Amino acid sequence: MTVIDLDVFRAPRPRRADGARNFDAILRAARDAIREEGSDVALETVAERAGVGIATLYRNFPTREVLINHLYVDEIEAIAQDAVAVAGLDPRAALTEWTLRFAEHIGAKQQLASAIDEDGPVYEACVRVIVATSGPVIARARAAGALRPDVTDDDVTRGVYGIATMPADGAEQRQRILEVFLRGLQA
Repeated sequence: MTVIDLDVFRAPRPRRADGARNFDAILRAARDAIREEGSDVALETVAERAGVGIATLYRNFPTREVLINHLYVDEIEAIAQDAVAVAGLDPRAALTEWTLRFAEHIGAKQQLASAIDEDGPVYEACVRVIVATSGPVIARARAAGALRPDVTDDDVTRGVYGIATMPADGAEQRQRILEVFLRGLQA
């Protein structure tokens, strides 16, 4: 799927069905709890929401960092999959759809991102994945004349990131600003 293997930053999923169910329940509960309460949510709360004991949580995710890294990598993989999913669209539509999806993921992973070490290997690998998967979408748009030639890949990803993380009066305002940004990128 991606050029960079992010699996090295994921906790191994248990093979037994009951262990796999618990693992998945912990991930779902952690995503929800972090979205609602922040990345410093008590792991006991995550275990309770998942319907498992704290020992089961620690057996699967020995530290908070392992759990956070796993969730963060999942979000980055989703961004990469979105870049692949739009590949069959017209280049302008692909760029628009990908940037909208990218902004949505960025907004959803803000709490996770605040807990990731920006100087660490997980963050570095994830940035490389975003660059590797967004590059072809942006290059196709540029080659098709749908993107101004002076706009760099970094301009697009940083612009979308900035819009997705800025304070706004709600999703509608953020969407309007993103659409204005996209129009400004057009050739």
